[in-house]
Amino acid sequence: MLHDDDVTLYGLFVEAFSRLKPLVHEDLGVPDTWFEVLLRLGRTPGHALRMSDLAAAVAFSSGGFTRLADRMEEAGLIRREPDPADRRAALAVLTDAGEKALDRALQQHLAHLRTHVSGRLSAADRRALERILRTLRDAG
Repeated sequence: MLHDDDVTLYGLFVEAFSRLKPLVHEDLGVPDTWFEVLLRLGRTPGHALRMSDLAAAVAFSSGGFTRLADRMEEAGLIRREPDPADRRAALAVLTDAGEKALDRALQQHLAHLRTHVSGRLSAADRRALERILRTLRDAG
């Protein structure tokens, strides 16, 4: 079982991710956890998400995410607003300063992605990898 192909495949996946993550998050100007939040908000129509949904999307506990959101709000990158659909919930909203920070971070992130990830793959490999990752993501 130690040399099972499935164990090896998963190990390679974890090793690749662990090696690539610091490379593609280098010099973003914000901590990588902040970048993930800004990116999720930036890619969402209206640049707003329920706090609980955003916490789940970035794999944080609600308490841990509240502290993270507090720091990001203090930095002026997000603001909280009441959720008009549910008065018990709050939305995290990307501010203009958050949008600018995201734009700066994305310039670095894209350059790193092209150097360390997509630039090393053929177009066919990129399409195959996207299909595989979507399959794995959607299976859970």
